[in-house]
Amino acid sequence: MSNDDRSFFEKLTGVHDEHTESKEEDDTDESPQAGVASTTIAIEDNGDDDNDGNKEWLEEVEDHEGQLTVDVYQTPSHIVIQAPMAGVKPDDVDVSITQDMITIRGKRAHHDEAKSDDHYYQELYWGLFSRSILLPEEVDSDNAEASFKHGLLTVKLPKLNKRSGTQRVRVKTKEE
Repeated sequence: MSNDDRSFFEKLTGVHDEHTESKEEDDTDESPQAGVASTTIAIEDNGDDDNDGNKEWLEEVEDHEGQLTVDVYQTPSHIVIQAPMAGVKPDDVDVSITQDMITIRGKRAHHDEAKSDDHYYQELYWGLFSRSILLPEEVDSDNAEASFKHGLLTVKLPKLNKRSGTQRVRVKTKEE
């Protein structure tokens, strides 16, 4: 077969398919399947159930902290952060605040009433969670307030009063 008679696939891969050549000689009818390459991939099944691998993966997931979802907004005098925490006791929540960051940590305890095999859906996150948020401006962490009502944590952070406007700086000269 000359280089010009090769199929696009043969030109692309450099592989010469003898089966295609003999079929072309036998079959003069132009069918839509002529010139279409097919490949069969064998998938090896060793017959072992990999349930142990799934259990290991689930244990790895359980070791990590979940990320808390939050809303952050501002009022004229405060930055407000709200986070839903259904099923969390207020004593299980820790809020740490600096002038430019807040970190909320906690734990949602799981009271296992049903075996994991008995669940139809299991989407709730149980265990440790945390969230650190860089604040858009500096806050007065000493006067922050936190409240917990109906499973919603609300943290109010007073904005620091910054002097507005420009200030003049007097330049001193040293005489020799």
